[in-house]
Amino acid sequence: MFRAFCLELFVCASNCCPFRKRLCGWHFWTETRVPIFLSLFSIKSLHLALTSSPSHSVSLSLSLVQFVPGGGSRNMHSVAWRAVVMVAALLQICSSRELESNLSDPNRIIKLPGQPQVSFQQFSGYVTVDERKHRALFYYFAEAEMDPSSKPLVLWLNGGPGCSSVGVGAFSENGPFRPKGEVLVRNEYSWNKEANMLYLETPAGVGFSFSSDSSDYEGVNDQITARDNLVFLQRWFTMFPQYKGRDLYITGESYAGHYVPQLAQLMVDFNKKEKVFNLKGIALGNPVLEFSTDFNSRAEFFWSHGLISDSTYRIFTSACNYSRYQVTERVDVCVEDETVSYLNRKDVQAALHANLIGVTKWTVCSSVIEYELLNLEVPTISIVGSLVKSGIPVLVYSGDQDSVIPLTGSRTLVQRLANELGLKTTIPYRAWFEGEQVGGWTQVYGDVLSFATVRGASHEAPFSQPERSLVLFRAFLQGRPLPETFTYAP
Repeated sequence: MFRAFCLELFVCASNCCPFRKRLCGWHFWTETRVPIFLSLFSIKSLHLALTSSPSHSVSLSLSLVQFVPGGGSRNMHSVAWRAVVMVAALLQICSSRELESNLSDPNRIIKLPGQPQVSFQQFSGYVTVDERKHRALFYYFAEAEMDPSSKPLVLWLNGGPGCSSVGVGAFSENGPFRPKGEVLVRNEYSWNKEANMLYLETPAGVGFSFSSDSSDYEGVNDQITARDNLVFLQRWFTMFPQYKGRDLYITGESYAGHYVPQLAQLMVDFNKKEKVFNLKGIALGNPVLEFSTDFNSRAEFFWSHGLISDSTYRIFTSACNYSRYQVTERVDVCVEDETVSYLNRKDVQAALHANLIGVTKWTVCSSVIEYELLNLEVPTISIVGSLVKSGIPVLVYSGDQDSVIPLTGSRTLVQRLANELGLKTTIPYRAWFEGEQVGGWTQVYGDVLSFATVRGASHEAPFSQPERSLVLFRAFLQGRPLPETFTYAP
């Protein structure tokens, strides 16, 4: 006489479910050699239902069925108990995170092509910010290397306007990987050593972000970008509810000197009605804060570095008028050809859940959006001042070799703002250290407004001086002064 139990596990049909992949095709035998068959029925309709609810990865239905050919009953308590124990063991295989598995799971990156083994999780995909026009922004999210549940959330924005935070920020500056040939290599100084890093391609038309209405690419301005970025974050938190309420920092560089303060101000205003964003600070790298001051300081930078003569300097200051900034002169373009090639690979785009919509290839800076140039001349240093008055810590940092947005202009603007706000100097201008080397110089006003230089860094500090930039980033998140003594490493 032959008898068996059939364990029927009704699970999600999606390939993203680790539970399904780990169980598929398994079968077990009891010590009494009574076969226990594991049957998995993938139900597509169940998957569709699950993707629209917070519980995604597993819906488990267990039935113990006694098959006794020829009829009759048997005492099978022992086998039944073993079956229950087996199922419990299988459930233990999946972490609690996978079992709870929320809406973020369909966007989980299993593995990027050529990626080395890592301990942290990655996600990428789209968040719709306008249903009527089908406008959606693309993001890449790398959780912290260690203990992500205790680390803050950091949003990174590149500038341009119109350049990619994924290609520039994530894959060229402070993300976990750098393309090298056909593979990815680890970035030893990735910022996800200190935080959960979220990179956003914004506005629509940049990178993989898109709109089905091409008119969205015309007349793009700071207000549209800030509003879409706010909607993105609100909806991203519904996909990743574990990060809602987490300490949040916004960082970026260059034209993000517009993006970041304006988004932060929208958050502060929104929180007055409903506390949603636990904003703890913003950091602005080589930022455009006041167009005339930032760009007219180029002449002083060139002259002080011995790059132009006295007569040329006089011509710069008397005749040149930096009153227009051509979008074709974007400055966030320090991206290796390998990064461009990597992000244009079909297998990479599939792994990232990315699509090329309305364009034939991914580019570092968008060729389809028309950004309103007058926005560049609207100063955002006043918004920075408003944030400081609201108690939001602000760090402005500059690579001391940047000739695009020289440190001289940024330092002048920060010092002037501190005077206007009546902030006293709490840390006088001094050197800070990275290991045994001078990392740069810093000054702090009222323990809420800081300025720092990164020695040897160009316009994209994390690209040109990654180790020093990581030291700066760590101190910023911890709310501590930059190291004032060198660390000797024997």
